[in-house]
Amino acid sequence: MIGVAFAVLLWVIADANSSTSARRASRTALVEAGNLQQLVLDLETGQRGFVITKREEFLQPWQAARKELAAEAQRFTETATSPEQRRVAGQITQGIDSLLNDYSVPLVEAVRRGDSAGSSLAATAEGKRRVDALRAQFDQYTADERAKLAAREDTAGANARRAVIAAGAGLAASTALVAAFTVLQHRAVVRPVRGAAAAAGRFAGGDLGVRIVPSKVAEIGALGASFNTMAASLQDSRRRIMESVEAVHRRTARDLHDGAQQRLVSLLIGLRLTRELIADADSTATDLLDQSIADAQTAIDELRELAWGIYPSSLTLKGLGAAVRELASRCPIPVVVTGDCDKRIPSAVESNAYFVVAEAVTNAVKHAQASQIDISLELGEILRIQVVDNGVGGVGAATAGSGLTGLAERVAAFDGTLTIESPPGGGTTILAQIPIPA
Repeated sequence: MIGVAFAVLLWVIADANSSTSARRASRTALVEAGNLQQLVLDLETGQRGFVITKREEFLQPWQAARKELAAEAQRFTETATSPEQRRVAGQITQGIDSLLNDYSVPLVEAVRRGDSAGSSLAATAEGKRRVDALRAQFDQYTADERAKLAAREDTAGANARRAVIAAGAGLAASTALVAAFTVLQHRAVVRPVRGAAAAAGRFAGGDLGVRIVPSKVAEIGALGASFNTMAASLQDSRRRIMESVEAVHRRTARDLHDGAQQRLVSLLIGLRLTRELIADADSTATDLLDQSIADAQTAIDELRELAWGIYPSSLTLKGLGAAVRELASRCPIPVVVTGDCDKRIPSAVESNAYFVVAEAVTNAVKHAQASQIDISLELGEILRIQVVDNGVGGVGAATAGSGLTGLAERVAAFDGTLTIESPPGGGTTILAQIPIPA
């Protein structure tokens, strides 16, 4: 029974590692698809801006996209996770080449020559048809890849359950056999088994940093080594996922700023230029343009706020201390920030620490009915973050929501600890301690 249980456990661990690699490949494929689609949008918007304005500066996104297109298309094709996806990726890259070489480049050259056909409705309709077709292919590609990713996530969950069942079966069989041995054997076998059971319980509760102390007993030593390998692998996987999410957030915020926001700014400039060209006597047209200019400015402001919420630019440019102080300045209740944390630390740790503070502040504002929040930052070999509010308190393990659970997972992914003190009526203190890699 023990041998079979260990064999199943090792098989599940190997399968879990395989599932992790497959999920990572799917995420990479989705990221590369998004990057390539963004280049296509840059081609289309840069070309359209040039056709409308006849100004060469509007071609900068178009020219930059042309330079990056070949390398990005190759990466996109190479990251396809199945023969069918590679076939679709090949069709997409062929469509992009056709869009660029058969339509976009000739159109730009025609506009440069002053050919009126370049600005005709037929040319515009052709470009829209090609871009819409590529978007449909991208949507189908990403939908298929997301479906595969969801299936792999389900498989990984099933594997984890099998691992717990296999470990429980092995431990139960070990305990039954130990009962027949002497006190010396009891001390040599049962205590390590109890330690492994406790570690498994903590592991099942989400503590991926727990490890089993090595044992001289062969079977228990193998179990401990396998468990530690699995725990280390899962902890490393969660850390990489956190780092990947942080990178995606940073890239998304940057893309919003450099992509959509810049295009909205270009649109706003175009609207203002058009407004200057129309006589004030045409009140209907000028009123409509004035309203469009106001709407475009509102969209730009809202997009900037959205990008800040996804990943604040101050976190990238100035670090954790500046980002937390900016967060405090936006809070609807008084927030006092103390401590010196202007030294830069690894970006993944920095971003997760920031979102720990942001989540704690959000909980204090929304749920704790607090009127004052104090934030303390201390940076040494360990980053120490403390958020204290004077709210109603009473937060416990049973009442903690998904937000606080997410805080614990963020901190644990980087070998840190999170403690919460929240007596009823006494406010809430959240203390996170994260070791800083050397």
